[in-house]
Amino acid sequence: MVDMGEPILYGPDVPTKLPSTKNEAVVKAELAIDGLAWHVTCVSMGNPHCITFGSKELKVLHVDDLKLSDIGPKFEHHEMFPAREFVEVLSRSHLKMRVWERGAGATLACGTGACAVVVAAVLEGRAVIQKCVVDLPGGPLEIEWREDNNHVYMTGPAEAVFYGSVVH
Repeated sequence: MVDMGEPILYGPDVPTKLPSTKNEAVVKAELAIDGLAWHVTCVSMGNPHCITFGSKELKVLHVDDLKLSDIGPKFEHHEMFPAREFVEVLSRSHLKMRVWERGAGATLACGTGACAVVVAAVLEGRAVIQKCVVDLPGGPLEIEWREDNNHVYMTGPAEAVFYGSVVH
């Protein structure tokens, strides 16, 4: 189990230019992309994340149906924020996400992103504040946002997925 620290919720500190609402956090803010009004929640876990569970027009998001290579860059290069996650709610304690990392594209996993997703799900009333399982293409992580100290904890495997070398 790794203590990932406290989530940062105040919009300018995330950072995002989206207006802060509920308790100064950016929760379910609207962001127009490709003619859809996406609902986004912004959370930083030391690095910024923009999380969406869907749009006004798309009530239920199925992350496997997303053309991530098409929509990801539109979020990535949007002037409002620098990182983003797409999330499907399987239950109030089980989430499924896909990650589009700025500068890297689609990735198999993102630990800080999984933590941010659980915080966003709780803020939006989609998950309970206890433990949630977050399914990523690289495998599941167990995330817990504790009320007693406001810290987020992550449990899961770490596996090498790439080896390389730098040649000068």
